[in-house]
Amino acid sequence: MNGIDFTSEPVIRLTVFILLLALLALLENISPRRKPRYSKSSRWISNFGISILNSTSVAMILPIVGAGAALLADERHWGLFNRLDTPALFSIPLYIIAFDLTIYVQHRLFHKFEPLWRLHRMHHTDPDYDVSTGVRFHPLSILISAGIKLGLILALGPLVIAVIVSEIVLNATSMFNHSNIKLPYRLDAALRYVIVTPDMHRIHHSVIAQEHNRNFGFNFPWWDKLFNTYKDEPSKGQDAIDIGISGYEEDTSIGILPLLTQPFRKDRESR
Repeated sequence: MNGIDFTSEPVIRLTVFILLLALLALLENISPRRKPRYSKSSRWISNFGISILNSTSVAMILPIVGAGAALLADERHWGLFNRLDTPALFSIPLYIIAFDLTIYVQHRLFHKFEPLWRLHRMHHTDPDYDVSTGVRFHPLSILISAGIKLGLILALGPLVIAVIVSEIVLNATSMFNHSNIKLPYRLDAALRYVIVTPDMHRIHHSVIAQEHNRNFGFNFPWWDKLFNTYKDEPSKGQDAIDIGISGYEEDTSIGILPLLTQPFRKDRESR
């Protein structure tokens, strides 16, 4: 199964990204959860512009991350799965679960340590919440995350298909759980057993510190419940929840240049 051409990974991911983006954007317009407060076109230009820059940065600086690293691990017989000759039936789901747990731990670390938080905070300073928020991350935080993923791949030695699937799932769930879609209450409650929903993750973007330090999961909700970081509902309710970080308004939270320089300018955050 590692015979897959890893150069096709970007094409696969881009295709899924475009199709899912179109679907979620349509659903946001048909059944929005909340009324947008700021210009959607301005935010989307900034957020997707940052996303394009991130993809370019990783491709140029860490080109081996992803399927290429899995192929190298297979050729060199690196990683736990390769050492144990773990069957694909077990190694693929095990890697996807380990990958998601790693992203959960990484997310908590980005909230805990100030230098990492200043980079990650750019994601939280989005004054509105929709599908574009799911791709709004500072390029330096993306590079750090890529390095962590590289370490996980080399340590476990997953199949190429496992790496591709895990990345596609992460991108898809990030866009889904950041989307401004109104789900029926019963459907949302049922989905929370297996996937992070928009209502669940929106709490993580509350201006209230006790709430944006909850619900760290991106794919699966299990880690938040297991490690006691789960919050069911925001204190003000979903319709009244305030999104963003106190001290960061439109002038520093919309626009590609302000976003890139935001972590390095005088701290506006009021904790």
